Amino acid sequence: MKTGIYLSYVGLGANLLHLSYCHQIAKKNGPVTIITLCKNLEAALADDPLIEKVFYIDQYHKKLIDVFSLAKILKSFNFRDLLIFYPSIRLYLSSKLAGIKNVWIYDFFKKKNLHLVKTAKKLTEDYLQINNCPTETNFFITKEKLDKIYNECDKSKFKIVIGAGSSGPTTRWGSKNFSELINKLNESDDYFFFLLCGPNEKEIESEIILNLNKKNYITLSNKNIKSLIPYLCASDMYVGNDSFGSHITSQYGKKSIVILLDSPKAYTDYSQNYHRMVPSGYDIEKISHGTNADPNLITVEEVIKTIKQFKN
Repeated sequence: MKTGIYLSYVGLGANLLHLSYCHQIAKKNGPVTIITLCKNLEAALADDPLIEKVFYIDQYHKKLIDVFSLAKILKSFNFRDLLIFYPSIRLYLSSKLAGIKNVWIYDFFKKKNLHLVKTAKKLTEDYLQINNCPTETNFFITKEKLDKIYNECDKSKFKIVIGAGSSGPTTRWGSKNFSELINKLNESDDYFFFLLCGPNEKEIESEIILNLNKKNYITLSNKNIKSLIPYLCASDMYVGNDSFGSHITSQYGKKSIVILLDSPKAYTDYSQNYHRMVPSGYDIEKISHGTNADPNLITVEEVIKTIKQFKN
């Protein structure tokens, strides 16, 4: 049986939070093929034995007229089963035109307030005919890649990924807060930091570095996804904004402290390794896109207290 999974998401984090469902399906049917709108997913899953292929699609996914073009692409995979983790009549029609026998998809009319974790879990359970499908899994990376990072860093130091980058300014805790956090941690204990910013976020990275009192860090902004992932997995903890880095660390079994300012908690509901911090006076259940909370309502002292709580 050849099984395909369609993830209609551009962000790497949104794709990775579906990894457990991909793994559960693969454990029953064999390695799966993922079709995605995320150009970095293939590199991120390069070491995953449960993923046969990742196919990046950058067109034919926006307009109704694209149904026929997308159908041709889907037909080339010769899927018997296709699970579409998104509510889309267009994707369903393309799948049926491609001659795919079994198509599983979200309810077309429940796109508003879609809970990514609960809905994905339910679709997988229905398809596999199981109860209580796991929502988290193990992220795969080779031992050789990890050993290379361990050799670069002092193993005795507690390594923290500082997730200073994110999808937009309203989701960021701020470079000033991250600099202060690192400096205060360096006053008391022996740490090493991996500064995680995207290639288009070098200004944030530079602002942090400019205010640091100690050079016990590595910057990751110049590395591609395949090169930086081993650093994330070799870390002891993630601390930062809601970004793809936390999805990798949490699924690799690392405690991931995520600052929620403008992101729904649904994105991090799936893993017990997450600890969410929200601004003072805000209800975590009500934080969503558009909340635009003041990042300074989460203090550096609160974050340090939380780090030490999970470090010990």
